[in-house]
Amino acid sequence: MRETLVAVLERRGRFMVAEPLFERGRRLTVEPTGGGRGGRRGDQRPRHGDMVLVGLPGGRGRREAPRVLRVLGSPRVARDVIEALMLESGLRRGFDPAVEHEAREAARGVDPGVSRRDLRELPTLTIDPPSARDFDDAISARELEGGTVRVWVHIADVAAHVAPGSLVDREAHRRATSVYVPGAVEAMLPEELSADACSLVPGRDRAAVTVELDLRGADVRRAAFFRSVVRSDARLDYDQVDRIFANREPARDPWAGTLAAARAAAGALAHARRATGALVVAAPEPDFQFDRSGAVVSVRPTEQTESHQLIEHLMIAANEQVATLLSERSLPALYRVHERPEPERIERLVDALASLGVATPPLPEPMSPQQAGDALGEISRLLDAHVRRSGRGRAGLTSLLLRSLKQAYYSPRNLGHAGLHLSRYCHFTSPIRRYPDLVCHRALLAAIGADEIAPRAEGLEELGGWTSARAPARGLVGAKRARHHPGGGPHGPDASPGRCGGGGRRPRGCPPGPGRPRPRLDRARDPARPPRAGVEACLGCR
Repeated sequence: MRETLVAVLERRGRFMVAEPLFERGRRLTVEPTGGGRGGRRGDQRPRHGDMVLVGLPGGRGRREAPRVLRVLGSPRVARDVIEALMLESGLRRGFDPAVEHEAREAARGVDPGVSRRDLRELPTLTIDPPSARDFDDAISARELEGGTVRVWVHIADVAAHVAPGSLVDREAHRRATSVYVPGAVEAMLPEELSADACSLVPGRDRAAVTVELDLRGADVRRAAFFRSVVRSDARLDYDQVDRIFANREPARDPWAGTLAAARAAAGALAHARRATGALVVAAPEPDFQFDRSGAVVSVRPTEQTESHQLIEHLMIAANEQVATLLSERSLPALYRVHERPEPERIERLVDALASLGVATPPLPEPMSPQQAGDALGEISRLLDAHVRRSGRGRAGLTSLLLRSLKQAYYSPRNLGHAGLHLSRYCHFTSPIRRYPDLVCHRALLAAIGADEIAPRAEGLEELGGWTSARAPARGLVGAKRARHHPGGGPHGPDASPGRCGGGGRRPRGCPPGPGRPRPRLDRARDPARPPRAGVEACLGCR
């Protein structure tokens, strides 16, 4: 039974009435007590037109009137409506004091008795959006003799700070993932860990788990895994890296060689993945800008560029190698599974694209799921070429393509990843914001004898189902409909946590009512952690 709802107050004579904001329901007469706790007006009492959080009486036969717990702001200010939407979706917007206390203790440091390889002298950098707050991955790279490139993918060692069964671990398990919406985040881990102790910020020594890869072209000749201590030399953003690649800004020492070698390795991986039939998807994502009052002043699409793809391909390579080790040793873990599409869906997709003038490949008759998966990569490449040539249709055609796919999910059974055209795949590179990644960290560290307890096999099926279900629910903050205009600004398109989530539909707007506008509040993600590029972004698999 729900305990709260978000509503807008209206004065009706001597009474204050609350009208539900995000879903249709009967008006409630409320007691306007509870002050403005947490609201923008300090301790003033709730008044007509306020957007509030209402506490509902619990249990049958209870006669208490609903009470205003908190003033949230104005239903016409986008930032206030976003905060309200997160509360309406069941997000706690904070951590229990006991969890925060444990996190502060865990952030003091890691066990000094655990063996780590010292990589602090290795030039290391991060590449993220300009407004990113947490940095769970960093890279180093070096060109070796004979055309080999050695790449180090460093991932925050969250397992060193979060013990299995601890209060922080249980809360992270419950949340399953961080939630990103425009201008706000509901983190999986308390800030002391997510934005500080676990974050690979520049100039600070940080515990990491490193995947070391020797690449000859796209061929992984050697893979090694170990705990490490790293120190990032530079915090780069996507725009800066793109300027460097375009020779509009110089790369600087000591990281210039790292960036050049990483670019070469990622380029070879990208070329090989296209050749093997991996899905090609590049859907722009919205970047919201707010003014000081919290209103949306602009929304611009964030295009996926070479800088995004550099990080994406290196992270995919690390994820694949971790999954390979776990699979070969038959260790309990969670894999990221994306099953092959149904042939009937691919046939319908080809018919729809052909009717829109998009070139499509010939399909075998009859067609097996394996052949359908193989055809999908070619379809995506032809679609991408059509969009680049015509300059239009990216969002609509990409959505059409994604609707033909099955949803990716977590499972202790390794069934491969059709979108990436990989036989083994897991999530490993984002343990600050995804619980399945933390599970894979523990499995990997146990496998290499790095002082970690392996996950228990008997609970992984249920955990896979839980985290799969939580991902779309929490990354989307729901498909709620706001019946009040959030600030009069533009609205962003869908952006599921699986970053497109298989082509989820935009919620329909409510019909205008008398006296006030009632457009939709579209789902969107926070510019604090915009999605990465490509198929991983659209399937939620990076």
